[in-house]
Amino acid sequence: MTSPVRPRVAIAFHSGYGHTAVLAEAVARGAASEGADVVSIAVDAITDEQWAELDAADAIVFGSPTYMGTASAAFHAFAEASSKRWYTQTWAGKLAAGFTNSGAKAGDKSYTLDYFVTMAAQHAMHWVSLGIQPGWAATTGSEMDLNRLGYFAGAAAQTPVDAGPDAVHKSDIATAEHLGARVARETAVFAAGRAALAA
Repeated sequence: MTSPVRPRVAIAFHSGYGHTAVLAEAVARGAASEGADVVSIAVDAITDEQWAELDAADAIVFGSPTYMGTASAAFHAFAEASSKRWYTQTWAGKLAAGFTNSGAKAGDKSYTLDYFVTMAAQHAMHWVSLGIQPGWAATTGSEMDLNRLGYFAGAAAQTPVDAGPDAVHKSDIATAEHLGARVARETAVFAAGRAALAA
C-alpha cells in the first residue's frame, strides 16, 4: 500500500563493473513501488545539479562495491566531497541506507556497510536497516530466500568476479528491492510525522 505522503529517495552509488548498478536499479524499483519519487546518481560523475537533488531528498541510499574491505575509491571521493554538507549539516534528519556487492559470499561486506552507517551518523542522518531475518539459514531454506547472505545493516550481494552484471543473483536483486521499498515506507512515516508537527 502506498503512502499519501510521497517521499523523495535518492540513490547515490558507484559501480565499477556494472554489478552494483544492477542493485541500484533494484533499490529504485523497490522505492518506486511504494510511491516514492526516485533519482539515481552515479557518484563518480556527479554534477552540481545532482548534489542539489541529494540535498532535496528525504532519504539517501548509499551503494558501492566492496573493494579491499571497504567502499570503492570513487565512493570514498564522493564521501569526502560530502564534507561540505557535513559542515553545514545539510543532510541532518534525512534517512539513510546502504547496499554493496563483492565477489565472495562474505567478502568483508560488513565493513562497507559499517562505513555507510558511520558516514550517515556523521551527517546526523537516521539509518534504515534491511529489516528482515537471514534467509538460507536452516535446512528448510534456499539460496533463493531474501537476505540469503545474512546481513542486517543493509542489502549485500555476491557475484562471481569473472561474471558480468547479468549474473547478479536473483535473491540479491530481490533483497535490494526489499531495501528500497522499506526505505520508502520509513521515509513516508518520517515525512508524515514532520508534516503533522508543522500543521
